[in-house]
Amino acid sequence: MASGCSELESAIEVLVRNFYVYAKRKGKDDKMNKKEFLKMVTQEMQHVLTNTQNKEAANKLIHSLDADGDEKISFDEYWTLIGEIAKKLSLQMAMQCQERQ
Repeated sequence: MASGCSELESAIEVLVRNFYVYAKRKGKDDKMNKKEFLKMVTQEMQHVLTNTQNKEAANKLIHSLDADGDEKISFDEYWTLIGEIAKKLSLQMAMQCQERQ
């Protein structure tokens, strides 16, 4: 992207780039396999997700995100995870704002 991006544009770019860092491009399949997804979760989301080191919990997370049942995480499925994390963060921020009033 061009320099001079807004903070929001930069944040979106980071999220998209993060997916492709972990989704090793193998042919046309731009998806994360289980190993790649687990690596991404443990390295990038240990502060927003609990039990990132627990394989059973991670497998449940993969299963809950895997809408098409191919045992891989597509960009859309990854984006679902990002959206769920953002919703929880939004609720936390809203509660903090209410507590200050």
